[in-house]
Amino acid sequence: MGDIRRRGVVALGVTGLVAPLALAFTAAPAQAASCTSRTGPYQKQVERFLGRPVDGKQSAADCKAVQAFQTKHGITPNIGYAGSVTWGVMDLMNKQKAVGNKPNKDGRCPVDKGRIACVNLTLQLSWIQDGAKLVHGPVPVRTGRDGYETRTGLKKIYWRDIDHVSNLYDVPMPYSQFFNGGQAFHSVGLSMWNPPGSHGCVNMTPKEAKAYWSLLRNGDDVFVYGRKPGT
Repeated sequence: MGDIRRRGVVALGVTGLVAPLALAFTAAPAQAASCTSRTGPYQKQVERFLGRPVDGKQSAADCKAVQAFQTKHGITPNIGYAGSVTWGVMDLMNKQKAVGNKPNKDGRCPVDKGRIACVNLTLQLSWIQDGAKLVHGPVPVRTGRDGYETRTGLKKIYWRDIDHVSNLYDVPMPYSQFFNGGQAFHSVGLSMWNPPGSHGCVNMTPKEAKAYWSLLRNGDDVFVYGRKPGT
């Protein structure tokens, strides 16, 4: 979420509105820390996910593999411990993969609205459909953390700003497409699985944010449903 003020622009009566920031600042990758020799409560699950020998006992090689995963996705502390946060990210990845090309199998996102961007908070996935036809996705996204949840319900894109910068914090929010107050789709330069999440916006990779920019227009519907794990 970002400040949606813009000099010389009147956008649906929201000029001058200052919204809370919903972009998690792009943090530097976590620095490698010392590896722990402790066996974590999710050791076997994490070993299986990473393709390690599944024996439920921490080894130096296990720790390095877990630590590399943690560092890549900004999980701290990145000491190679197979704890609940690390396994939670992996479990979510497994569930996202299982969706395949049928993200609206449960029929939760409306199919009677024409072009619509859907956001499943529970699975941290988004896609674009036209009626019942899948147009793009599903793609992993990063939504609001606990206390800054991405608001649910049927919305509409009302303002787009390809080079948006928050006036409040001077934070870049490229390819912003606002659909609820200061909450918007926009790109960020970090992992989509970086915990705990944004301050309300739907974060996307630059590639996917560009794709959404090309496929959506002002007035297109956005439907957000479910509940992000941990909120």
